[in-house]
Amino acid sequence: MSGGEMTWDLEADVVVLGSGGAALTAAIAAHDHGAKEVVILERSGMVGGTTAMSGGMLWIPGNHHQLAAGIEESDEDVVAYLDSLAPGALDPETLWAFMQGGPEMLRFLEDNTPVRMASFSDFPDYQPYSPGAKPDGGRSLDNEAFSFARLGKWGARVNPSKMAYPLRGSLIEATRGTLDEATLAEREAGDFRGLGQALVGSLFLGVIERNIPVEFEKRARKLVKDGERVIGVVAEDANGKDFRVRARRGVVIATGGFEWNETLVKAFIRGPLTGPVSVPENEGDGLLMAIEAGAQLGNMQNAFWMQSALEFKPQHRNAKPNYMLGSDERARPGAILVNRKGKRFVNEAANYNALGKSLHAFEGGTHEYANLPYWLIIDQRYRDKYPLFNSQPGSPTPGYAIEAATLAELAEKAGIDPAGLEAEVARFNQMVRNGHDDDFNRGDTTYDNFYMWGDMAFDPPYRTLGMIDQAPYYAVKMEAGALGTAGGPKTNADAQVVDWSGNPIPGLYAAGNAMAAVLGEVYGGAGGTLGPGLTFGYLAGKHLGTHISNH
Repeated sequence: MSGGEMTWDLEADVVVLGSGGAALTAAIAAHDHGAKEVVILERSGMVGGTTAMSGGMLWIPGNHHQLAAGIEESDEDVVAYLDSLAPGALDPETLWAFMQGGPEMLRFLEDNTPVRMASFSDFPDYQPYSPGAKPDGGRSLDNEAFSFARLGKWGARVNPSKMAYPLRGSLIEATRGTLDEATLAEREAGDFRGLGQALVGSLFLGVIERNIPVEFEKRARKLVKDGERVIGVVAEDANGKDFRVRARRGVVIATGGFEWNETLVKAFIRGPLTGPVSVPENEGDGLLMAIEAGAQLGNMQNAFWMQSALEFKPQHRNAKPNYMLGSDERARPGAILVNRKGKRFVNEAANYNALGKSLHAFEGGTHEYANLPYWLIIDQRYRDKYPLFNSQPGSPTPGYAIEAATLAELAEKAGIDPAGLEAEVARFNQMVRNGHDDDFNRGDTTYDNFYMWGDMAFDPPYRTLGMIDQAPYYAVKMEAGALGTAGGPKTNADAQVVDWSGNPIPGLYAAGNAMAAVLGEVYGGAGGTLGPGLTFGYLAGKHLGTHISNH
């Protein structure tokens, strides 16, 4: 859309589209680096996007908390690790920008906003066996608990969490059991929250303290250009009317991915994506605007995969289905994943992004995806001891779980081959007795036995390996879910969107899951999306604040 003699409803130096972690970081960085008039346009009535619903961790190699803990880092190790996971697929310019900008972004946020992070010093990289990995952790950062009382009335505007962990403390505190009753009572009284709630809450307070306005229920639809330059955006308000905002310096697209847009998913993603766990507003609005503006696209076939299960009730808005995170249940002792033949097909304790790719194995003879559909299989011992998604031990069987007295009956009810399931459980149980998973080596790495999903009452490999032999048995149909898509407009090292000739489109920036992921299909460790996302939000804001245009 051309600017012409357009009448503007609002003008600012910088317009940020979206309000997740990358967007809020971009707005704060732009303001602090010289763009005094910044505005955020948010499609929904809530802030935080998928960041608020997540674990909120950041994967930042070489961060100052890591170094202070005595965990050394080298550029060579980082490059070796990432390159081993995506050989020859990463862009050196943007990779270097992430490696340099990540630690700088973290220091900036901790020096200038309420954001406070800590090194999750023993959280291993997701592929701990790869060259350059940190098998004993250091690159992943956790949020300190943040008091929502500091947000006042604005606290009600933050998206709720989807995480199963206690929210009154940090993830480190929750998993290590370091919160006593007195501390928990104080946290409760102050409405303290950890995880993605802490990250978004502290970033949102930084936005509020700077008097950066958030325009709610303003769905960005069209970018406005003057020649080649993006000079503003046309949004749609809650009544369907146009809301035109001029951007004197530029627009940052940070609207999340396109995982809720069935047309875009079918057009681009490498295989079925059936159960997104992100906010339902992630329908590719930013992608469509960038395409129209002439942006070069990248990494469009990939997503940040996450196993999920349908809960059978609407999300908190838009009446869209609610898919529950499935990162923990499958990795605990006494759980396996099987396909329709009743066969295991993966190390159930593998990281969720890598496991997600195994769901796209295709059988040419039958012309079917070999591992879709698939099910989580557990027994009563598991049910008595561990949570099953949002259902606690001892509670009635939830509606999303199938229960049966025998494995054969369970298979019949679920649509699994009964003989195949019985044989597979028998084989698995024998491998548990022998102390090793000969089929998929589950329990062989520090990641498999990490205490966030394993059972620390046992020694490896039994933190993740356990028998399935106590009736009744249970099955939960699982989905090929995703935290978000990983493709979008390509950017340079300053987060400027580039065209098909590789030249920056003046006035247009992208960050978070709305941009082509700087690490491609790689998920380096906990916080593998948010680390790069916030970094490029920071780089976008920094460039917008320091590069003043004549337009």
